[in-house]
Amino acid sequence: MGSDEAEQAAVSGASVRRRTVFYIPGFDPVPPRRYRELYRSEGAAQAAISGYDLVLSSGGDPGTFGWQVAAQIDGSEVNTKFEVLVWSDIVRHSMSGSIPSTYWQLCRTAWTYFATGALWRLMRLRKGPVIAALYPVAMLLGQAVLAVAVALGISASLARAAPDGVLISGMAWAIGLAAGLGILRWCKSHDGRVFAYYLMHDYAFTAQLGGANPPELDRRLAEFGERVAKALTGNVDEVLVVGHSSGAHLAVQMLANLHRCRRMPANGPALGLLTLGQVVPMVSFLPKAFALRRDLRDLSEAPGVTWVDVTAPGDGCSFALCDPVAVSGVAGPGKRWPLVISAAFTQTLSPARWRALRWRFFRLHFQYLCAFDRPGDYDYFRITAGPLTLSQRFHGRAPSASRIERPVNGHVSMGSE
Repeated sequence: MGSDEAEQAAVSGASVRRRTVFYIPGFDPVPPRRYRELYRSEGAAQAAISGYDLVLSSGGDPGTFGWQVAAQIDGSEVNTKFEVLVWSDIVRHSMSGSIPSTYWQLCRTAWTYFATGALWRLMRLRKGPVIAALYPVAMLLGQAVLAVAVALGISASLARAAPDGVLISGMAWAIGLAAGLGILRWCKSHDGRVFAYYLMHDYAFTAQLGGANPPELDRRLAEFGERVAKALTGNVDEVLVVGHSSGAHLAVQMLANLHRCRRMPANGPALGLLTLGQVVPMVSFLPKAFALRRDLRDLSEAPGVTWVDVTAPGDGCSFALCDPVAVSGVAGPGKRWPLVISAAFTQTLSPARWRALRWRFFRLHFQYLCAFDRPGDYDYFRITAGPLTLSQRFHGRAPSASRIERPVNGHVSMGSE
């Protein structure tokens, strides 16, 4: 469905009976069942708050992970098939390095963002995600300083207490070194609480090729595209792609390729892209992100897709209300997308709920996928399981007045056009 048809559908109140949703997670090593259980629990909570019904059941095509949702919302019955587009195996492989290799990644990644000027330009947009990027650097360096201090302290103490002798002194230093390494191993084994290694691997994965995708990720995106292209020829009313966090720019790349290959049929289902908590500038501001910048430009001008970008200033891990196309410096005269809106956590969460969550930064980064006790026009479950297409739901919706559109990227080349 093109943009004109989508506008007519919105005016006529046409509804969705069957939908396919493709969800692309962010940089997450956890198996996809996590997202099914999150949808189940948070969907039940939102249904109880908003007065509709959601029933989840198993189901999915062979070789894929997904589930079915039967919903009764606003007097309509809607059946939705969810499929998680899995790349967690690629994430796990990238996180399999040793402690020394992680510190090498730290040096290489920090140099990439500093030397290219990307860090300073990112800070002109939002300081929150930049602080989040510096957090693992500070934590890992702090752990290294602690380990060195323990090693030196133990070695010096043992050397002073032991009789003179080269062998004894050597043993003291060996014991100190072992203690220091033990500190580092302990810190890594407890990273599930502080996320220093996890975040370092995340940023290192992005920066390893200067913003270009590694070949294995490009191959996976091509596979994802085939899944979506097949769905666009199926008997559904809407195909909705949801990209969260790092999954947002992967969704853009996948759909931009389908657009260029003319695989968005004009007479097919409505096609929507919902990007949530995006961190696009962390990639698009790097010098070799030629393909992503081209994809952002191309998809922003595509007539066959509705693209809504949802962030919130309360999410310190995302580039809140930053138009990913405009700030990347690739907005052309034909730009029509994305529609940038705010999830407005301080308004859509009650004061008590906001107080409980406001310092839980990683939890807030997932709030887009969760229930709101004061929901506004952004309701993840109405969008993914309700009777309106993405275009219909946000028809006539003005973009956030506080969005940021100024181009601050120093690297705007899109390679060969």
